[in-house]
Order: sequence, then C-alpha cells, then structure tokens
Amino acid sequence: MGKEFRGTIAVQPDFDVGSDAETLYNAMKGFGSDKEAILNLITSRSNAQRQEIRGAYKSQYGKDLIGDLKYELTGKFERLIVCLMRPPAYHDAKEIRDAIKGAGTDEKCLIEILASRTNEQIHNMVAAYKDAYDRDLEEDVIGDTSGHFKKMLIVLLQGSREEDDVVSEDLVEQDAQELYDAGEAQWGTDEAKFIMLLGNRSVTHLQLVFDEYEKIAEKSIEDSIKSELSGDFERLMLAVVQCIRSKPMYFAKRLYKSMKGLGTADNTLIRIMVSRSEIDMLDIRECFRLRYEKSLYNMIQDDTSGEYMRTLLKLCGGDDDIAGEFFPEAAQIAYKMWEISSMTKVQLRGTVQPYQDFDPASDAQALRKAMKGFGTDEDTIIEILTHRSNAQRQEIRRTFKSLLGRDLMADLKSELSKNLERLILGLMMTPAEFDAKMMKKAMEGAGTDEHSLIEILVTRNNQEIQEMCSAYKKAYKKSLEDAIASETSGRFKRILISLAQGAREEGPADMARALEDAQELADACNADSDDMEDKFMSILCTRSFPHLRKVFQEFVRCSNKDIEQIIKKEMSGDFKNAMFAIVRSVKNQPSYFSDRLYKAMKGLGTDDRALIRIMVSRSEIDLFNIRKEFKETHDASLHEFIQVEMLVGDTSGDYRKTLLILCGGED
Repeated sequence: MGKEFRGTIAVQPDFDVGSDAETLYNAMKGFGSDKEAILNLITSRSNAQRQEIRGAYKSQYGKDLIGDLKYELTGKFERLIVCLMRPPAYHDAKEIRDAIKGAGTDEKCLIEILASRTNEQIHNMVAAYKDAYDRDLEEDVIGDTSGHFKKMLIVLLQGSREEDDVVSEDLVEQDAQELYDAGEAQWGTDEAKFIMLLGNRSVTHLQLVFDEYEKIAEKSIEDSIKSELSGDFERLMLAVVQCIRSKPMYFAKRLYKSMKGLGTADNTLIRIMVSRSEIDMLDIRECFRLRYEKSLYNMIQDDTSGEYMRTLLKLCGGDDDIAGEFFPEAAQIAYKMWEISSMTKVQLRGTVQPYQDFDPASDAQALRKAMKGFGTDEDTIIEILTHRSNAQRQEIRRTFKSLLGRDLMADLKSELSKNLERLILGLMMTPAEFDAKMMKKAMEGAGTDEHSLIEILVTRNNQEIQEMCSAYKKAYKKSLEDAIASETSGRFKRILISLAQGAREEGPADMARALEDAQELADACNADSDDMEDKFMSILCTRSFPHLRKVFQEFVRCSNKDIEQIIKKEMSGDFKNAMFAIVRSVKNQPSYFSDRLYKAMKGLGTDDRALIRIMVSRSEIDLFNIRKEFKETHDASLHEFIQVEMLVGDTSGDYRKTLLILCGGED
C-alpha cells in the first residue's frame, strides 16, 4: 500500500490540456493580463499536468508559455508562477545555478536543496543541470565552495544514501559511539567521521543512531554539532540532521525564518512552497503550527500581498489555526520534541563573567572620578559595570560607601538619565532587589503589566522567588502576595500567588506519576472550562520542570493533541498567557526569553522595560543560550537586532552600547 498523499496540489481529475492552454492564451491576449485566471489554473494542476499544458500551448500557438508568462507578469508573482511551470528537477537545477553563479554564493540555498532531496531527486537534478547549462554540477560546486563544507556537499551530490529500509541494528550503537568519539569525547573534531556517517547511512538508521547518541552524550546530536563545528559546515550538518529527524519540521523552520525578522526572503519562500506543494505541505503546515503557535496560512497573509499572496495561499492549501488534533506524523514529531527536551542536558552560559583582576577600591575610585566635576564619563561607568559580576558590583557598592562615604546608587541616579540610568541601576541591584523592583513597576500606576508578572514568576526558581519576596517586603513594607492580590483577580491571581510561594516541586520526573498527570490533563480537556483550568493550574504550577516535560510528552500520546494548542484554543486572557509561558519555559526557557526579546524590539516602539529586565537578569545565567535561540529562530543575531532596531531616540548611544556589551558578541 502506497504512502498517503500529503501534498496540497493534486492531479486535476477533469483535465483538458487543450482547454487549459486556450484559457492561459486568452488570459494573456490583448492589453493587460487576467492574473486571477492564470493563478487559479496553474495552482489547480499538478506539475506533470503543467508540463502537458506547456507542450499544448506551443503546439496550438507556436509560442513558449514560460516566455509569455515572463513577459506578461512582473515581480515576485512572475517568479512564483514561472517556478511552478518548471519540472521539479529543472527548478532545483535553476535554484542551484543561481546560488553559485556570480560574485557570491547562496550557501543557504545549496544547504536546503542538497540536505533535503532524495537520491532520485538528486540524480534527476544533476541530469537537469547538465541538460540546461551544459555544465557538470559537481565541478561547479567544487569550484565555488571549500573545506569540509565542500566535502559534505559532494557526498550529498552523489545521491547514494542507503535506502530507508536499510537499518544495520548491530551498527547503531557503534555509529553513535563513533560520532561521540569524533566530537564530544576528544579535543578537536574528526569531521570526516561526521561526513561519512551523516552523508551515507539511511534515514531510519540515523534516527536510531541519534536516539542512542543522546543516551551516550546526554545531549542531542544537534547540540554537539553546534559546539563542535562552525560556519557553513555547521549549518549544513544541522540541516542534514533536521531533515533526518523530520523534513516537514525542517521546512517549517525555513519558512518561518523566510518571513520573520528583517524583511522577507522571497526566494526561499517561493522555492519551498513550490517544491513541497505536491510532497508534504500538509505535514509542513502541521509542524509550523506545532512550533510557532500560528498557522502558515496566517503568516503568509500577514507577510505578503496581492496575487503573490493569493498564489502562495493556494499552494498552502488551508488554515490550520482552528485545528486541534494532530495528523499522525505531526503527533510523532510532537512526542519526539518533548522526548528530546526531557533527555537533553543543556549547559547554560551567561555573557558576563567575574572580572579576573578585580580591585573594588580601584573600581570605586574610578567610578567616583567618572562622576566628579562637570559632566559625566559614561564610557568609564559602562566599561567597569558591564565587565563585573553582580557579586563584584555589590562589593563595589560597599567599598564606595566605606571608602568615600557616598551612596553609589544615588550618585549614578543623579548623573545618568533615561534608559541608560535604568539599565545601569538594574545592573547595580542584587538579582532579588531587581526582580522585586520589576514586580513593583509592573503593578504600580494605572494599569498592570501582566506579561512582566508572568515572565518573572514563571522563570525564577524557588530560591530566587523566595529571595525576591524578602527583598520586596524590605523595600516596600508590604508582602508581594498582598500586592498581587490587590492588583489582580480571578484565576490569574490564584496562579500568580501559587507561583509566588516559591514551592514548586524539585527533582527529576516520576514516570508513573507523569503518566497519571498526563491522563488527568487529557481528561480535563473534555470537562467544563472551570474544571479544566483548575486541573491545569494544579499540575502546571506545582510540578518540577523535568517532571512536566514528561507529562507534556505523554499528553500527546493520551490525547493526540498539542498542550500549547489546547491552551491557545480553550483558554483566554491572562490565565492563558500564564499557562502558555509555563509550557514554553518547560520546553526551552532560553527560547522563551528569545521570543520575549524579539517582541520587545519589534513592532511599534521598543519595550525598554522588558528589554532591560531580560538583558540584566539573564546576563550571568543563560544569555549566551538565549542569543543562540534568537539566531536560530529569527535568522538574525540579537546583537544585530539591538543595533538595527534601536537606532532612534533614546535607544541609541550609551544605552545601546551597554546592551551590546551585555549581549556579549555577534553570532
């Protein structure tokens, strides 16, 4: 029995090639063209049928259909329609040719195509390249690339990967061990071993190898590649691994990046929508919704316009935002994502380290000199305070007082202004004082900043919450719990008060209990909304994060649903946002903060309070990891975003300089 069709463009059953050729001819005849007729016809025929239409068009009218389409249409819409009219192998060949000809090389295009195509697709593409350009593709790739990146591309170009039914069970453990020995277990990396195994073993075999690797290394193969390899070679090997795990998820990520960040990468968007429309677009849509909590359809609507948008939406085939249950492959991917999350031990890294030659007296004197007399030496203040750990800054505060008889915080406040002042004072507070201040700011004034309350209470551990509560009481003569109770209401208030106890369970997952919790959450999805929310709150606000990872993994199996999508669909308001934040933090806390930073800098103005809060509070914990997640998700570095998105008003100058130092570098 053949595999179920997972594309969105199928063979048109009542196909009349002559009539279609005539329709297209009439749509382009005379003054102007009927773009709607063109896009409707071409997006409702399979690629094989389009090739028949090309032949009939030439026979009936003595003209080249692609030539006429290029003449009549313009811009991105023309590129998209013309790409749809090429046979898949010739489309891939054209994309590769465009990627390597001229002054620069589009390495991302090379990576995407060669990492994702089957043996047969690669053989057909190589032949099409020779036919179309009278050139040898392998020779052109060799001439345009170098190093291990070139070697892996050449391996992939052979199209000789073992077929999926080839699994050497006796070699699974050996291959996993060899990958570990080639990277994590030694100083330096044996790139040849990575190339040989990842370039030749079957997909099914490598999936088993990756599972075994995680047991040996206590981290995913992706994390090892990120730490052991670099540059285009790293990106290529990551793409190969992601395609081994799930091509639909790989393409979902590529599509997201093509539409998110600084402008739209239309070439990438067109290439994927065209090449996957008859293969696995339904699965890509599911994976997109699973990872980004938004349908591909809606993102295309938000990011494109006109006939170009309408054609892309036809290829997309439908909106998944109303869906709740998974298709089989998406359910397996969701289960696997939670499994990887529960097994992987991530090494968290900050960007600010203790200063080696620390001299608090010297620093205190230098800071005093920077603020003495007419004007302020902001450069010195920034240089000192961004290169000292928080513990060292507290020592500077004490020394400043004992040596000079002055309050460093008061002096800084009087000498600095606006966002630079807020950022520097945030760095000078203890973490508990800073969190308490942020909680106070979120609740004072006319409105309450619920997102800030959620972010802080969801992401801090028990000790951090308890210390914050003590600092709040000391600074504001009122308990944090009382403040929350007076500023919030309903179930949202109950969630915040529960989290503010700092009493979340700690330790590893209890497997038997995780199964029970997952089933209770699944059963609650069928209860009325109040009972459902009570059950979700009782489990999500109290269980340890490692335990919740197993709960959410088993929830997929119990319900065939995604916990994030259930929260999004069945809950509302601040309660939904709090539950959602817990799930995102459990899955990948650096990724959660990465999204918060992106939202703080994107859109109408910069949310400086959120930006300062995250950059200060995570600089010694996991800001390096957050940076990596930012780059992975948004295809632009956090450093670049701070530079480009913040060039106006108070976000320039010393404030931006301080943020960039805390960021810790370009990725």
